[in-house]
Amino acid sequence: MKKAAALLNNLYGYDSFRGHQAEIIENLCAGHNALVLMPTGGGKSLCYQIPSLIRDGVGIIISPLIALMQDQVNAMRQLGVKAAFLNSTLSVTEQKNIEHDLLNGSLDLLYIAPERLIQLSTLDLLGRCKLALFAIDEAHCVSQWGHDFRVDYLALDVLTERFSKVPRIALTATADIRTRQEIIERLSLSDAKSYISGFDRPNIRYAITNKTNPKQQLLAFLHGRKQEAGIVYCLSRKKVEDTAQWLTQQGFTALPYHAGLPAQLRQTHQNRFLRDDSVIIVATIAFGMGIDKPDVRFVVHLDLPKSIEAYYQETGRAGRDGQAADAWMVYGLQDVVRLQQMAQGSEGSEQFKRTEKHKLDAMLGLCEVTSCRRQVLLNYFADTGSDRCGNCDNCQIPPVTWDATEAAQKVLSCVYRTGQKFGVVHVMDVLQGKENEKIVQHGHQQLSTFGIGSDIHESRWRSIIRQLVVRGFLRVDIEGYSALQLTALCRPVLRGEQLLHLRKEDIKAPLKKTSGTTSYRKTQISPENQELWEELRECRKYLAEEHNVPPYLILHDASLKEMLEVMPMSRSELLTINGVGESKLEKFGADFIEIISRFATKGL
Repeated sequence: MKKAAALLNNLYGYDSFRGHQAEIIENLCAGHNALVLMPTGGGKSLCYQIPSLIRDGVGIIISPLIALMQDQVNAMRQLGVKAAFLNSTLSVTEQKNIEHDLLNGSLDLLYIAPERLIQLSTLDLLGRCKLALFAIDEAHCVSQWGHDFRVDYLALDVLTERFSKVPRIALTATADIRTRQEIIERLSLSDAKSYISGFDRPNIRYAITNKTNPKQQLLAFLHGRKQEAGIVYCLSRKKVEDTAQWLTQQGFTALPYHAGLPAQLRQTHQNRFLRDDSVIIVATIAFGMGIDKPDVRFVVHLDLPKSIEAYYQETGRAGRDGQAADAWMVYGLQDVVRLQQMAQGSEGSEQFKRTEKHKLDAMLGLCEVTSCRRQVLLNYFADTGSDRCGNCDNCQIPPVTWDATEAAQKVLSCVYRTGQKFGVVHVMDVLQGKENEKIVQHGHQQLSTFGIGSDIHESRWRSIIRQLVVRGFLRVDIEGYSALQLTALCRPVLRGEQLLHLRKEDIKAPLKKTSGTTSYRKTQISPENQELWEELRECRKYLAEEHNVPPYLILHDASLKEMLEVMPMSRSELLTINGVGESKLEKFGADFIEIISRFATKGL
């Protein structure tokens, strides 16, 4: 562990390990297997990088995405580590050169995709090398019940058969109890020690609200954020392109990203997002995994994710640098119906469909809860937190609830009397007494429920019906033109045996930025430091362009902010800054010291 501590300080520029990092590294260096669950930004990569450098041989990192490999390899090379990747972007000559370096023992780390690893030629190649360890990143991809299943991960048990003496570490930020068990079984890790660091990301502020006018709601959320990087997720490719175009018209730098775009354009947009400070990527879930940009200040969902795992994984791309960040979402009944349709129409067993429904129900529960959202999120992963986190919308501005029993009875009765054959709009029209052509055609103006809800606005009725669907009092008949139908749960409400309190959404004020566990002020730069801050960022950008890497691979924002406080004007002082190790000191130290010294002289 002395070697590990020296590497941490000299190579990475940090004084001490966080959480379980030291235990994991010691376990792996001793040749034992490990399963690691650590939140995004918690430092998972150190857990296999340092043992790879300490143990004899090369560390083999199994990664599902090209972007992740390239990012990690660039970061390691900036630190002076001999790292490479094998994937489809390389020419035949480049692949041969890397294979030659591998056989010569010239590499410390090799990143490789699972589909390439399981090829016989690759396995034979690795069989001729001295191997330090295998690290299986994004290990939740092995689970058929998870949100991001990759079939190639199922074949990774070959590592146990062919390389039984090489230690293996499986790592993920997202796995419920069932997924963890499947990782253990499918990757033959029954003897592995589990390290669960907790799922909480206290710097992320969670906020979920009812979808009314999504574009205007998004614009209000983005007010004052034109200098920040963020991700906006949409369910469809068309919505991605429409939203990106609309944001551009509003003065933002917004780029679309989805699987239907040409590969070169996707890569161009991804590179701009990684290298520029204020780009918004509007994307389907095709974008994100493996994106290691630390200064993403917000993640927005304009449509409902299909599970809490997906939501947690996607929101976890915000605030990886530990600074304050936002996870903001709008959703409506249409989202619920669309996801139910997708689940019902998907291929798979009835058990799979039941599991998908359970996951969607849990996601809806997170949306509709009136207590702390973080507590619900953590409970889902069998983690614990305080009753009130102070950094979600429900904690900061507790939602107003109201006795909706009578209104619910009116809706349920109206659904029953119209024959459980009509959708939301028709039921609302009957309740509000709208004598339109469809209502007259079916004779529904004669019903006792016609007009009994004329005193309640349409937007309130939509909210009531959505909450009744989410809570299971109503169901949407996916195969029957989205007709509303009663469930057995509604009987006590209809009979007056059960009171029902619902969220009164239109009372809730906008989320305040100044509240929360992690103060928003920490992300702000004081006026007296603004000029130095901008010059440090310009210097970082220049160095990044010179070395052809994203700016955060030079130094994170957190390191630059620490410079503002410490004002290091010598090499030894600069080494005290978190994130500055010997390699970065040699490459970039003089540039930053020169700028800080000049500003310090100006202040005298």
